[in-house]
Amino acid sequence: QVQLVESGGGLVQAGGSLRLSCAASGRPFNNYAMGWSRPALGKERDFVAAISWSGNSTYYADSVKGRFTISRDNAKNTVYLQINSLKPEDTAVYYCAASPLAGTIYLDQYHYWGQGTQVTVSS
Repeated sequence: QVQLVESGGGLVQAGGSLRLSCAASGRPFNNYAMGWSRPALGKERDFVAAISWSGNSTYYADSVKGRFTISRDNAKNTVYLQINSLKPEDTAVYYCAASPLAGTIYLDQYHYWGQGTQVTVSS
């Protein structure tokens, strides 16, 4: 089992920035690819970003490329999502997830999920 706890969400004005964190415990962190998702219209969860075991590969949804940056610190068992130039449409609960694969953008390949952290962007 892998336990994931997100933090860093909050209320921010459009154009602002946030850094979300996800702390993992339970199994060796560097055995898992990590990802972030958020709900989208008609979808309970929509892929946002992912990072491979080593951190050498990153993946982004087209809608967030250039504004979101995913990173990980394997020594701290933590994955981060830096969100810049926030837009009102970024308002959502952001979920962290862990996959036993080397790296994947497919959410059904993520086995463990956190409880989410709320991001609210005011216009």
